[in-house]
Amino acid sequence: MFSLIPKLPFYWTFRRFGWPRMLPFSIVVSVSFRCNSKCKTCDVWRKPNDDMTVEEWDRVFAKMGRGPLYITFTGGEPFLRKDTAEMVLSACHHCRPAVVTVPTNGILTKRIVDQVDRICAGAPHTKIGINLSLDGIGEEHDAIRKVPGNWNKAMETWEALGKLQARHKNLVLTTHTVVSKFNLHRFFEIYAGLGFLEPDSYITEVAEERVELDTVGWNITPDPDEYAPIADFLSQQARQRPVHGIARITQGFRAEYYQLAKRILYEQKQVIPCYAGWASGHIAPNGDIWSCCIRAEPVGNLREHGYDIRPIWFGQRMATLRRSIYVGECACPMANASYANMLLHPPTVARVVSSVIRQPASTEARQEAGQTRTGVTSRI
Repeated sequence: MFSLIPKLPFYWTFRRFGWPRMLPFSIVVSVSFRCNSKCKTCDVWRKPNDDMTVEEWDRVFAKMGRGPLYITFTGGEPFLRKDTAEMVLSACHHCRPAVVTVPTNGILTKRIVDQVDRICAGAPHTKIGINLSLDGIGEEHDAIRKVPGNWNKAMETWEALGKLQARHKNLVLTTHTVVSKFNLHRFFEIYAGLGFLEPDSYITEVAEERVELDTVGWNITPDPDEYAPIADFLSQQARQRPVHGIARITQGFRAEYYQLAKRILYEQKQVIPCYAGWASGHIAPNGDIWSCCIRAEPVGNLREHGYDIRPIWFGQRMATLRRSIYVGECACPMANASYANMLLHPPTVARVVSSVIRQPASTEARQEAGQTRTGVTSRI
């Protein structure tokens, strides 16, 4: 993480002046649009598939090389592919990211656990975050996901991953809720109801109308006035959570993110400069390069450029898209891009540092940090 700090000024000048040319440090890789959920907030499962093979992805990561700090492998449902573990391990071998995250609906318990086991064993120096998506409790979750029995299967997966974590210290288990018009009125009950899972972290994201998900016009995003108390609550929880070390900084940025998302919903503009297309980017399952999944505007395809991102990332079509982003023709609270944006926004960084200094780690925090998942002090 700290290796990124000296590079931040280069991203500022890259966005402002176009040099030096930098590859993104945060990349989202969509491994497939295929999904075994039919969520009320997503229509990606209907999209046609032209997935690159694991051999093609290996060429992509080999040519990309060292640079990405944070890589997310998403879908659809990533573990519908039997070779997702091989894709992740290829990225870890060639790119050496500090953190890899993989969201999952938890339906395919055995395949998920087997692949996560291989990933953690094969990339011991990379933090492997598995984010279990839970948008409600029990049948409420199943209704939003439109899969009867999803909750029970997700619970089986969570229990198995917890046992796996005892063998792999680089495995981080997170629960994730999409806050939408379908569950925001019960959010506080959902938050409390998920507490028994004792995740390493609990995160939420606002349901958005994305080109990638074919949800434009679906009216799924919470109204600002309805989301505001949720954002304030989540920020307070992040600031008060007793943690120490790098986790305190992570929680500080998480607290800032919820306030940023709230402001974007209210103001409908880029509250802080967006670096999608500079510091963060997205690769579609067929190799199309996007600045982000909200706009999902292809600016080139890896198959047509020898699986090398550079001629696309530094090409004219991306430059044109960057100009649109630079002048604020779009705005969104998408989490992946927002965290990169906050890292590159000095006032946000200053607030996070200030909050960490004002709230030194307590004895309780140090004790909690040493607890295993079987301890009694874990909390969301």
